[in-house]
Amino acid sequence: MGLVVVNMLVVFGVGFMLWKSKHSQVADPSKEIEQVIEGEKKTQQAEKSQSEEIGKVVPLETFIVNLAGSKGRKVLKVNMELEVKGTDVVQEIDNRKAQIRDFIIIILSSKTFEEVSTKEGKDNLRNEIKDNINTFLVKGKVSNVYFTELIYN
Repeated sequence: MGLVVVNMLVVFGVGFMLWKSKHSQVADPSKEIEQVIEGEKKTQQAEKSQSEEIGKVVPLETFIVNLAGSKGRKVLKVNMELEVKGTDVVQEIDNRKAQIRDFIIIILSSKTFEEVSTKEGKDNLRNEIKDNINTFLVKGKVSNVYFTELIYN
């Protein structure tokens, strides 16, 4: 009988200790708040570094060309801007605007309606323009081409 009482006390003691240790691990609200604030700071820093990665944007004058294979009946009107990194390349683009416009006019007028009317076609056109301009730039590169207006008729 004495052994049963001792065993019961041991079982209750162990159970109580387990229960107490589980309930004492409840998170401190102030620590949770600090973790949320720290997470917000990291998010803001990441957003700031992403916004700093965006380069300068150089607008180009409007392009209006006849589409290939349309016998002059289909016209493409495009406004675009070039994203570049650094100020030296902005000046170089300004100095070479005639050459850049010539390249772009040749590229645009070589496209058919089918080639420029799809998303994939526009993406290909964007990359082709960027790659061609980058072949002769010395002081930097075009990192992206943005179509701000693209109308075909």
